[in-house]
Amino acid sequence: MSTQAVEARRPWQGIGTIAKYVVLLLATFVTLGPVVWTLITALTPTDPVTHVTSVGGSAFADVFAKIPVWLYVWNSALVTLLVALGQMLSAAMAGYVFARFEFRSKRVLFGLILATMMVPMQVTIVPVFMLIRGMGLADTLLALIIPALPTAFGTFLMRQFFMGLPAELGEAAAIDGAGPWRVFFSVYLPLATPGLAIVGILAFNYHWNEFFRPLIMTISEQNFTLPLGLVTLQGNLGTGSVSTVLAGVIISMIPALLVFIFGQKPLREGLTAGVGK
Repeated sequence: MSTQAVEARRPWQGIGTIAKYVVLLLATFVTLGPVVWTLITALTPTDPVTHVTSVGGSAFADVFAKIPVWLYVWNSALVTLLVALGQMLSAAMAGYVFARFEFRSKRVLFGLILATMMVPMQVTIVPVFMLIRGMGLADTLLALIIPALPTAFGTFLMRQFFMGLPAELGEAAAIDGAGPWRVFFSVYLPLATPGLAIVGILAFNYHWNEFFRPLIMTISEQNFTLPLGLVTLQGNLGTGSVSTVLAGVIISMIPALLVFIFGQKPLREGLTAGVGK
């Protein structure tokens, strides 16, 4: 390439670099802008009587004064952790069966499981509620845990992970006398840790912030999860302090943020597993 051609391309490369940074800055602003605004509003509450704005953590203190935050955090943590662990186990077992076993109507059953991902929760919430009420579990935390244990996406994800593992590992273990359960728990399950991490982290983030099902399934305040409890901060007809509501939102973000910080490495490893094979 001639020197003139290289000199002609340099201005366009500079414009392309500037455009790239402009797009990245816009994406950062759109993504983090609402979070920054929420934090600033929570730290600068306005007195509803004097209309004087102050700076400090009084809105956070109001949250703890108006609602039983620790009870709601406990309920959310209990539901979220049990659902995440249950989805990891059920997805691993179902995915292993579809990946390693042959049985009649296997493809049809797997297709039906995938098809359930296309059904909105609003369509199934009424029959699920009727079933839960028939079991005598309405207005309990089990009503939030049991229906959420099966996961179609997790089953699909774990099936793909197990299909990527060598079948010779299970065959060698079987020759050494290991049964199907021993092969699953001792050979394949430890190798599927990246996939399990994805299922667990996604389940935690979804069910920690879940609002619709707790709104339908629970009535008593002692069974409220944190997102449902934060609604009461709005007060009657929305007369509550905006800063107090947003302070509650900030509090609810902390566990999800911690899970992201400590879980991003296994999540990244799980998402990139198999790349380059």
